[in-house]
Amino acid sequence: MRVLLVEDDLLLGDGIQLGLRQEGDRVEWLTDGLLAKQALATDEFDLVILDIGLPRCSGLEVLHELRNRGSKVPVLLLTARDEVADRVKGLDYGADDYLTKPFDFEELLARIRALARRALGRAVPQLIHGNLCLDPSTHTVTVDDDPINLAPREYALLRLLLENKGKVLSRAQLESKLYGWSGDVESNAIEVHVHHVRRKTHNSLIRTVRGMGYTIAEEKMG
Repeated sequence: MRVLLVEDDLLLGDGIQLGLRQEGDRVEWLTDGLLAKQALATDEFDLVILDIGLPRCSGLEVLHELRNRGSKVPVLLLTARDEVADRVKGLDYGADDYLTKPFDFEELLARIRALARRALGRAVPQLIHGNLCLDPSTHTVTVDDDPINLAPREYALLRLLLENKGKVLSRAQLESKLYGWSGDVESNAIEVHVHHVRRKTHNSLIRTVRGMGYTIAEEKMG
């Protein structure tokens, strides 16, 4: 799952992003409301964890603009405020749930799971290429209806390429999507993930474009 975390408390934000990455999620962590608005206007996420009290632009304003654009991405609000008015306004603006700080990380995970189950009720198209099928709703991949066991980042890589079929994604673009802004990325990480996906799917669907990056190969006809 790709998560946008917007939290200006550095200690809390670091703890949340590390915990979610250990769960296999891809996390983009921002500490500024204005940057969050820009990210949500240009990128796709499966979940937004949004603090209310943010610099430059409040979380409520970010949420209000997001829903006004018609986005239905699940939003979980975080707040250190006890005022009922903030929680009511957040829910009225379209938040799906909220947590009041301090909270236990296990509770955060439970609420995320609940939001994910709720989101499963929304139609999410399968990504099909030849005999391979990736189902975003269940996070499963099959080849000729046989299940394929991919690691979280292998799955994320395959999904990104299938969602951008016909485009070439550079290594830098893939690293940004899979690892967020973390600087802790091995220089050959993407190549390793590509190799594993090719081996596990017994499929040459990922094509290397020399000097540019990777793309999904054209389907063979006949």
